Amino acid sequence: LPVVYEHRSRLERSLQKERGEHKKTKEDFLVYKLEAQEALNKEKQDSMNRYGALSSQHKILKNQHDDVKKQLLDLQLQHNSLKLEHRKSLETHSQKYAQLQQEKDSEVTNLQDTVYKLREESKLLRKAHQEVHLQLLNAQVIEQGVFVATWDNLSLGPGCV
Repeated sequence: LPVVYEHRSRLERSLQKERGEHKKTKEDFLVYKLEAQEALNKEKQDSMNRYGALSSQHKILKNQHDDVKKQLLDLQLQHNSLKLEHRKSLETHSQKYAQLQQEKDSEVTNLQDTVYKLREESKLLRKAHQEVHLQLLNAQVIEQGVFVATWDNLSLGPGCV
C-alpha cells in the first residue's frame, strides 16, 4: 500500500506536471493564436486598404482613360472634318486657279491679236503716209514746175526787155 501511495503520488505529481506543461502549452498556443490572428487581421486590414486605394486609383485612371478616349474621338472627328474642308478648299482654289489661268491665257491671246492688228494698221498707216508724202512731193515738184514756167512766161513775155 505505501508503494501504491507513492506510485499514486508520483503519478499525481507527474499528472500535475503534465497539466502545468499542458496549461503552459495551451497558454502559449493561445498567445500564439491571438498574435497570429492579430497579425492576420492587420495584414487583412492592410490588404483591404491597399485594395481600396488601388480600386480608387483604378477608377480614377479608368475615368481618365475614358476622357482621353473621348477626346481622341473628338479630335479624330475634327481632323476628318478639317481634312474634308481642306480638300474642298483645295478643289475650289484649284478650279479658281484654272479659271484665272484660262482667263489670263484668253486675255493674252486677245492682247496678242490686238498687237498684231495694231502693227498691221501701223504698217498700212505708214504706207498711206508715205503715199501722201510722195503725192505732196510730186505736187510740190509740179507746182514748182508750173511756177517756174509761169515765171519764165512772165519774164520772157511781150513787153519785157
